[in-house]
Amino acid sequence: MIKHLDITVQGKVQGVFYRASTKAVADQLGVRGCVKNMPDGGVFIEAEAEDTLLDMFLEWCQEGPERARVTAVESQEGEMKNYRNFEVVKR
Repeated sequence: MIKHLDITVQGKVQGVFYRASTKAVADQLGVRGCVKNMPDGGVFIEAEAEDTLLDMFLEWCQEGPERARVTAVESQEGEMKNYRNFEVVKR
């Protein structure tokens, strides 16, 4: 079953290629959605995929790219938006 997750990532996750890396991993796994920087220094991700793929994706989010220092990852199920691909939202 495909579901939608709203994921919030806290820590040193801006300026470390977190968004670009998230997109690369999402594309590799077949996860659809988007990722954007938040004003508070965190990153917000919307992800849609099968349960097993979302589990792998979430696991990656807790690590992030090499230079990231993730301190917290929160996720909750949200409403499906039927994304067609995964995109980085620039402000």
